[in-house]
Parts: sequence; structure tokens; C-alpha cells
Amino acid sequence: MSGPLSLPPNLVDAARSEGRTGWLDRLPGLVRTVAERWDLDVGGPFLPGGRTAWVAPARSTRHGDVVVKVARRHPESDHEADGLRLWGGAGMVRLLADHQPAADTTALLLERCRPGATLAATAAQDEAEQDAVVAALLQRLWIGPPPAHGIRPLADMCEMWAAEAERRTWPSGLDAGLARDGLVLFRELPLTAEREVLLCTDLHAGNVLSAGREPWLAIDPKPHVGDPTYDVLQHILNCDERLQADPHGLVRRLAGLLDLDAERLGLWLFARCVVEAPGRPELADVARRLAAPTKGSR
Repeated sequence: MSGPLSLPPNLVDAARSEGRTGWLDRLPGLVRTVAERWDLDVGGPFLPGGRTAWVAPARSTRHGDVVVKVARRHPESDHEADGLRLWGGAGMVRLLADHQPAADTTALLLERCRPGATLAATAAQDEAEQDAVVAALLQRLWIGPPPAHGIRPLADMCEMWAAEAERRTWPSGLDAGLARDGLVLFRELPLTAEREVLLCTDLHAGNVLSAGREPWLAIDPKPHVGDPTYDVLQHILNCDERLQADPHGLVRRLAGLLDLDAERLGLWLFARCVVEAPGRPELADVARRLAAPTKGSR
């Protein structure tokens, strides 16, 4: 690596808005340390980039074409390397090595997906294809975690998100009673799962890449262990038009593809829409439309 480190705009914006510019200032040194450790020739970062990690293509003397990811540690992604090791490349990008160059930073050396186009871009006009690919990947990725796996339970993440939502301002379209019901459900649902599996928690068409080893590989998981029904939500929330037009129909379609209980998926979607509503006010309307069956089934 030579010259100043290029910083993706999304990463810069997030660091500034969250008051983490100190980590951003240290990032060039962290990337240099990782490049030297793994003997990498590092290219410019992928753009526009993510909000918590600097990710770039690189050339490794040992592995050939790879991807290097240097990320600020945060609770949701603390077990990314652990999850990648458990998946072992089955439907998921392979982990080649990991390192912690600083207490607040993790680094991953990853398989490079080629051609590497996202499912979101490749099937932009065909969300039915996106549904099928995401569902097929999830069915492979939902593996039973081994004993003493150490990966956080989904309940921990749900509690953290619910507590954050309670501190924010609710949109005018969401009354207090509905918000309370959603928060209660978001905390309760992880505790009533009939089975627990290794979860991605952030799988959507933008986190699925075309590859040579398999047609599609998932990337950027935020592993937790818990109810597989939860794992469909991020894809559903990324299907904005269908979600607004017919949330019940979208729930039925994904539940059918994954052999899940549609009623339980509807409960999860209602609760997640409530939790997300302070930042995405349009989800208040979706929550209201899902509320009647949600209340009737409790």
C-alpha cells in the first residue's frame, strides 16, 4: 500500500455523525499493519462503502485475489469471524484469516467473489428471483451451532434495539399503545423460538454476490444464534414497494419459500417495523396494517 488511504464516503459520514473520527484517523495505520501481517498489495476501497468497515480488494502472495476488511468493533458484528468459520464457505464467503490489530478493531481476510455483482443489481427488476436466491441461501446457512459456540443470542440484540428505540422520538403515525405492543413482542419473540440456529441477521440482496465457486455467496453477516424466522426480516424490509403495497402477501410468500410459520413471521415483521419506525417513519403504516392480526394472535 502506497500513498494516502482513500476513505469511502459512507464510512466517513458514519464516523462523523457518530463521533468516531478518532478511529478514522487511526485507520491508515491499522490498514498498513494488516497489509504487512498478511503480505498484501491492497487496492482502493469498494465504494461507496459500508458504515463500520473499510473493505478493499487485495493481492495476497499466499491466497491470490482476496478482500481485506478492517472494521470498527460493534456488538452486532463481534462474532463475524466465528460465524464464518462455522459456515466454512457453504453459501457464505470463506474466511481465510482474522486478526485484531487494536482493541476496537477487527480485520478479516476473505475470499474474493468474482464477478462479484450484487444480487440487488443483477436482479433489480425481478424481486421474485431475489426472494428465491435469498431463501435458498438462508436454508443452507441455518445450521445448528456447536456446544459452547460463544456467539451472542438474538435476544441480546433485540433487547439492545428495543432499548434504543425507546429513547428515540416515535413518528406521529404510531400511537403509544401500538409502539408498546411492538417493543414487548420484539423482546418476547426470541424467547419462544422452537429451534435455534446460526443467523446472518443482515442478509439481503445487497449482501449477496455472484461468484465462481457457487452462483451466489452471502457476505457481511452479523452472526447471532436464535429464531430462524427473524432472519428473513432484513430482506423483507429491503423490498420497499412490495412491503408498502402488500405486507401480508410478502410475509406469506417468504414464509412459503422457507417453510416458516407465516403468522410468526408477521409478528416478527410487526415488531421490527415498530422498532425501526423512529428512523423510518413509513414503517409506522406497515406496522398499523399488520397490527390487527398481530393483536388477535397474542
